[in-house]
Amino acid sequence: MPHTGALHEAMKFETLAVHAGRRPETATGSVAPPLYLSTTFERDPQMMPLGGHTYIRESNPMQTILEDALAPLEGGAGALVFASGMAAGVALLQTLPAGAHVLMPDDAYYGWRVAAQEFLPQWGLTSSFCPMDDLDAVRRALTPATRLVFVESPSNPLLRISDIAAIAEATRASGARTVVDNTFATPALQRPLDLGADIALHSVTKYFGGHSDVQGGALVFRRRDETFEKAAHIRHILGAVLAPFNAWLVLRGLRSLAVRVAAHSAHALAVARALERHPAVSRVNYPGLPSHPGHAVAVRQMSGFGGMMSFHVKAGREAAIAAVGKAKLFVRATSLGAVESLIEHRATSEGAGSTTPQDLIRLSIGLEHPDDLIADLEQALC
Repeated sequence: MPHTGALHEAMKFETLAVHAGRRPETATGSVAPPLYLSTTFERDPQMMPLGGHTYIRESNPMQTILEDALAPLEGGAGALVFASGMAAGVALLQTLPAGAHVLMPDDAYYGWRVAAQEFLPQWGLTSSFCPMDDLDAVRRALTPATRLVFVESPSNPLLRISDIAAIAEATRASGARTVVDNTFATPALQRPLDLGADIALHSVTKYFGGHSDVQGGALVFRRRDETFEKAAHIRHILGAVLAPFNAWLVLRGLRSLAVRVAAHSAHALAVARALERHPAVSRVNYPGLPSHPGHAVAVRQMSGFGGMMSFHVKAGREAAIAAVGKAKLFVRATSLGAVESLIEHRATSEGAGSTTPQDLIRLSIGLEHPDDLIADLEQALC
């Protein structure tokens, strides 16, 4: 049987990440969970499901095990997993009634900006953007029609920090709900639900998977309420389910999440400090640096600062692209959160319509020794 809520509350995060969702496998005694690939499940002569599942799109064993593991990591009452982080967020948006307004951060992942511009109007929803690190701006942007406030903290790609507790309080007072994209921080460093948010969103492709080999998304809910049920129904009917093998890979990644994120964070802080001293760099966006405008808030709501950062090259766009091209140890690729360090000229990765500064390089700091990473960046910036 899965661990009880009381045991979850008593466990430290490192222990919980290793054991959450674990259940005995009585047929063989296997310690690692078996991988259930079946798409359909047998019924008894009375047409009742033999094992509680009927068809993969509605429910399946791997999905259940992973959701049982994810919910306690965020301190939630329930979780739903999806085919991608975007699929998870879109399902949440589709729970909103026509005419609802969604407030998004002006430094949001570019996919959300495209979704707001191209798809929300087709669903009868409106949206607007504001700087989420400015609480007064958030309060001004709330309208009587606002039903969902979407927060990224740290944001992508400028690593801005939003005061989650204060935004959640203002959002709740207006009658709306708060969802926090916690992909960059993970619950190892930040627990939005404990800070008053209603829902935590994850691209489990990133730190949860941790090895650049799996795609998926998740929503973790503070309450198993009507929104939870609507999102589950949307997933069932529209089909954005997580494949069983992907669920198995994410579950495996969870077991080492705490130690990996701790190493990512330590390495990133060392790299950020080195970049802040580099003459070719005009600014480093990393909340662990005292120079970061959101450092005090980050210290208050995070236990560490994560493995993501970006920085601005003084000489501008062409110099930034050239530096990315000269990297030898960093891998030139998008995405984040895996064991290898990644580097990209973010505006180029986002393509036409990108609002990212052209002088910006985004880094995902992996598990290599930070001295080697710093040396690679120094030669690339020469």
